[in-house]
Amino acid sequence: MLLEKDEKNQIIKDFAQGPQDTGSVEVQIALLTKTIRQLTEHCQKNAKDFSSKRGLLKMVCRRRGFLRYLERNNVAKYKELIDRLGLRK
Repeated sequence: MLLEKDEKNQIIKDFAQGPQDTGSVEVQIALLTKTIRQLTEHCQKNAKDFSSKRGLLKMVCRRRGFLRYLERNNVAKYKELIDRLGLRK
């Protein structure tokens, strides 16, 4: 379920605010979104894998917290990010 190194570096490059940025909120949300999508596919194929479902729910809650933080502090970046990632809201 882990992201490949190339995928992760590409996501960081696409969503980073600067050349040294690897941990901003936007990057973390993008990485979580990619992992959530992969884990969702896995859970659809393996309906009885309850520990993966639990991990998926933890990631969704963590991403929701990051999104709330971003919405409170910078609404413009929040709207841009959810459009780029194809999230609802």
